[in-house]
Amino acid sequence: MPRLLSSFRVRLLLLLALLLGVTLGVQYYLNLRSVRSNAHLIIEQEQAIMAGFALGVNGINSPMYLDELRNDLREPLLDESQGRVQNVMVVDSDLNIVDSLIQEYGPRVNPDKSTSYTKLTEVALPPLTSALELANEDQQFPAGLTTAGTPQAGEPGAFYFPVETNKGRWYVIVVLGSASTLTDILEQQASRSAFYTLLLLLATTLVTGIFVWRFTRPIKDLSVAARRVATGNFDVRVPTNRQDEIGSLVTAFNDMTAGLGRARELESQLHQVEKAAVVGRLAAAIAHEIRNPLNYINLTLDHLRSSFAPVDSSKRETFERLADQLKAEVGRINRHITDFLKYSRPSSLELRPLNLRSELEDAMHVIEVQAAEHGIETALIEEENVPRVFADQDALRSVFTNLLLNSLEAMDGEAGKIGVTLASETNDRVRIEVSDTGRGIALEDIAKLFEPYYSTKETGTGLGLAIVKKAIDDHGGSISVSSKESGGTTFTILLPVEPEGKERTKE
Repeated sequence: MPRLLSSFRVRLLLLLALLLGVTLGVQYYLNLRSVRSNAHLIIEQEQAIMAGFALGVNGINSPMYLDELRNDLREPLLDESQGRVQNVMVVDSDLNIVDSLIQEYGPRVNPDKSTSYTKLTEVALPPLTSALELANEDQQFPAGLTTAGTPQAGEPGAFYFPVETNKGRWYVIVVLGSASTLTDILEQQASRSAFYTLLLLLATTLVTGIFVWRFTRPIKDLSVAARRVATGNFDVRVPTNRQDEIGSLVTAFNDMTAGLGRARELESQLHQVEKAAVVGRLAAAIAHEIRNPLNYINLTLDHLRSSFAPVDSSKRETFERLADQLKAEVGRINRHITDFLKYSRPSSLELRPLNLRSELEDAMHVIEVQAAEHGIETALIEEENVPRVFADQDALRSVFTNLLLNSLEAMDGEAGKIGVTLASETNDRVRIEVSDTGRGIALEDIAKLFEPYYSTKETGTGLGLAIVKKAIDDHGGSISVSSKESGGTTFTILLPVEPEGKERTKE
């Protein structure tokens, strides 16, 4: 049952059934009230007729006139202020009005003491209707007492009753006025019923709109997320805690997006692997095809300097200078080949506990002389209780030396400061910051700084910082850079601190 109730379709059907039930229930209640009001009106009309008939019968058997009898009966429906019974008339067999609540229709005494009567046919009456059927159906009604159909409840009408007397068949006619008050009430009830129905429809529409918006909101979120995924953002996720079909759809979408992200990451890694393979083959070819001739050139230069140097001092000086320049260029080519080989070959790290301060001091010795010549201040700051790390000594020394040489080049031969900070980042991380006050790095270059073969130097290979990042990644650390043009640069390295243990090799 809980699983069934969590279904979007079942909940929607239950909502529609609930709204339909509420609508029908309210309509039934309003109709029931209207029926009860109509029944009350009919009962009141019947009571008014019976009260008028009773008054007419009493008038036949009493010497008192009807208006006098009305005062004695004290019937509310016969009260003039009520206005429901307009008139009660007693009519003889000749249709003479023998008695009436309205005195102008009653008998009149002539000057000669005779009595004159008003004919029923002379009185303007509402549609005249028989209140009952006679047992003898063949008996004809007198002229003027023909039926006119059944009046509607609340409408004006006149009803006659045949009464057998010792003077023949007489008739009691009860004239009812319009039940305008009750009619107005019924009209108000009808208007109120329509108003309540309209409010109910508005409420159900509002409730339906709220639920539809709630049910379809994840679909809109899915649409927005799909557009973001189409732009290449595979990190987007659509939050949901629903267990229905919409929740299943959102979960499937999130799984699909995560799969696409992993596929993109694997594709990027494959691209890097392919690029590394190309670089590896290129480095192997360079090492094989170029280093051997370079070694021969280097040896030949040493032989020329030792065996064929000119005797003349001026020529000898020129000869030595040119030979040194050639050896420097050969050394530069060899360094480029070494960079290619370092980046393309798999890492083989000899991990052991290292004191980072001593490694940083050794790296700073490399730039101290040149920094002093240009008036560049160097400083190493270490916080207390910085733990040792398990790392490859040669790899880290190469990383620190490379970053310090880059900082030195960024100074452009001008005075400034190069600083190194060593501190504990967290319980399992050590932070090394290498900062300078040099020319800085342009914003568009920072994102590509660690990419291989990207360099802002005219003679650079673009592998220096790529090799630095590769070495840090191999140690399970991270490196980041912050810089602004003409405002200096800071490289931040985070290295993990591992528990003490025996030396180990990571390949």
